[in-house]
Amino acid sequence: MTPSLGHVMLDVAGTELTDEDRELLVHPAVAGVILFSRNYADPEQLRALTAAIRAVRRPAPLIAVDQEGGRVQRFRDGFVRLPPAARFGALHAQDPAAGLEAARAVGWLMAAELRAAGVDFSFAPVLDVEQGVSRVIGDRAFATSADDVSALAAAWLDGVHAAGMAGCGKHFPGHGGVTADSHLELPEDTRSLAEIENADLAPFRRLIARGLEAVMPAHVIYSSIDPRPAGFSTFWLRDLLRSRLGFDGAIVSDDLDMAAAAFAGGFGTRALAALQAGCDMVLVCNNREGAVAALEAVADWQDPRAGARLERLRARPGAATVDGERRRLALAAVERLEQLAA
Repeated sequence: MTPSLGHVMLDVAGTELTDEDRELLVHPAVAGVILFSRNYADPEQLRALTAAIRAVRRPAPLIAVDQEGGRVQRFRDGFVRLPPAARFGALHAQDPAAGLEAARAVGWLMAAELRAAGVDFSFAPVLDVEQGVSRVIGDRAFATSADDVSALAAAWLDGVHAAGMAGCGKHFPGHGGVTADSHLELPEDTRSLAEIENADLAPFRRLIARGLEAVMPAHVIYSSIDPRPAGFSTFWLRDLLRSRLGFDGAIVSDDLDMAAAAFAGGFGTRALAALQAGCDMVLVCNNREGAVAALEAVADWQDPRAGARLERLRARPGAATVDGERRRLALAAVERLEQLAA
């Protein structure tokens, strides 16, 4: 029987793999590695690191990063500084066609640069609708209307797909309607399901129809609907996302080390609860002890469908190039978007 990916994505210590990293990565419950700024010095070093991660085991772990742009861009020096998503919305308000083309071009550039460095995918796009209250979303959102977010994110995803990379929409069903930062506390959204459907779900519907490969649920309780955070809720993941929206891609938990995830107990319990609710892969970041506990807890978890969904997150074979006309257009788009902030 061919071995498959596990269900836990974790981090590694630095710019090179340590013996401890290697020992952990061969655990059969490992699905992938998420990289951070501490794992990056320059593009050449990053290519060596991603190659070393892939060489550790078969099937090779997935390699991911948060490379949205703006304040959430882990790799900077040696990469193009990407604008925050809200900049596309500002351009779109002035010139809709130019806003969409800029989103498409910069999505391609982000993906092409990462692919050239050996990274499979970025945890993007953010599909939250900015509603003027969130402390953690803000300019990470494309716009303040669901229709504009839908259009811009769809164009961005088209560019990412053109570069041979998968997309991961977050934070389902929408993080823009709460003030609290789920990294620090457990937010509660008291709106009705009808209100959330009208205000937040359109971008997810649009991108699922566009072939979105992964979705990350929010660590938010939507208390009028379910007492559990979305990432631990069978209603949100199985009933609404899978059944009603028809999503058959990978569901990837947000970081289980975030304060909001403590709702579910210890790390092993959190990992199992997320998988039981409908996640295909769980993230445990910047907590080695927590990652080990999660690996041990889900070591016997079996879900063949999850393995197939996760495999779709691999960058498509073939070397990505960041040269030529596409790069010129993308850099011109970045320059125009930067001018909006001047």
